[in-house]
Amino acid sequence: MISIELARALRDSGLVWHPRAADNFVIDRIEADDEVFTLSDMTVEAHEFASGTVLGFNGTTEWALDSIALGDALWLPREDQLRELLRTTFRALSFAHERFTLAVVIEGQPREFEAADASGAYARALLALIDESIGDPLPDLDDELPVL
Repeated sequence: MISIELARALRDSGLVWHPRAADNFVIDRIEADDEVFTLSDMTVEAHEFASGTVLGFNGTTEWALDSIALGDALWLPREDQLRELLRTTFRALSFAHERFTLAVVIEGQPREFEAADASGAYARALLALIDESIGDPLPDLDDELPVL
């Protein structure tokens, strides 16, 4: 799982979250960001209203919390979601000397990103892709990314 800092950087760069079952998130407040929640049709559901998306906590007794606005939640994309967002830029993932190295092609140039875990390498590459694609549409799991 990526760090809170990387998740915030992705969000702040413009990555949009469309909540779906099995997505992980934290409540984006320092006093509450150590508890990771998972969207599920049983306990935490995304409810769409005209005023926006609300994450409803169904039947949770340990929290005095019924729901939170989507803006108060911070998405922690999984490795597979990050890989999907990179789409055709992805070339290879390798592991050596206790580090993962992710090879991608951005703007026609080969680039490598390292991290202690694969998710971190994917997240760093996605940040670079977003930063270098300013003016182009930002990645979205529902849209196709252009071939770079």
